[in-house]
Amino acid sequence: MNFSYINRPNRPLHVYAIVYLAFLYVPVLFLPLFSFNNSIFIAFPLKEFTTKWYVAMFNNEPMIAALANSIKVGVVTSIVATLLGVFAAKAVTRYRMPGKVPVIGFIMLPLVIPGIIFGVSLLILLSQMGVRLSLYTVTMGHIIVCVPFSMAALIPRFEGFDASIEEASADLGENMWWTFWRVTLPMVFPGIIASFLLCFTISFDEFIIAFFLSGTDPTLPIYMWGQLRFPDKLPGVLSLGSIILMISFIVVFVAHWIRTRGMPLQRAGGV
Repeated sequence: MNFSYINRPNRPLHVYAIVYLAFLYVPVLFLPLFSFNNSIFIAFPLKEFTTKWYVAMFNNEPMIAALANSIKVGVVTSIVATLLGVFAAKAVTRYRMPGKVPVIGFIMLPLVIPGIIFGVSLLILLSQMGVRLSLYTVTMGHIIVCVPFSMAALIPRFEGFDASIEEASADLGENMWWTFWRVTLPMVFPGIIASFLLCFTISFDEFIIAFFLSGTDPTLPIYMWGQLRFPDKLPGVLSLGSIILMISFIVVFVAHWIRTRGMPLQRAGGV
């Protein structure tokens, strides 16, 4: 049987991939372009080159405060959601439990519930409980949303290595916690890093839940939304967006490098 067609290049698919990627990323490249344009209007033709919008950005204390709020919420959300995701992923992959499928479906509900419904529901619940809206309530909402993404990133890692390695550790006298710390954790560590970065990105970019649950301290998406009404403030927002875009590319490449480094370790574990 001739299988030469398998290695034959699929030109229509390549063209589709190029058009798709261009549709996604070419508009994003206009961010740094307009951030160096000496005009408050986002339009062509461009005027002279300037860096004053970056200077204005660093002098914009409310914007820097909103950025710090988003970073704090994102870090706390990522740590808590990843910890919960690790234990939940280990439980559903290593132990038998009654009603496991409905429990997993219940945990994954935030993936399919529209954000506006989820945000309004949490706002009503917190209002009935008398909880004051703040960054703590935003963090709580983000954790609920991010746990399913953490589990989705970690379950394949727990299923990706031979469970007999953990059993061998137990046979050699290690208890459950030391087995997890010395054997399981190193095996799933790339998944933990991927979960942390994924949860941080989701929390950092999240707008709807933060819109309903934030108090007087806005996160960065809420602040940017408010600045769209003022044309003279928009170039500074574009400058910050350009810096975030550059950092995002670096984070994605680092995450991919960490994930690929974990592959030989998993193969050695029996994958």
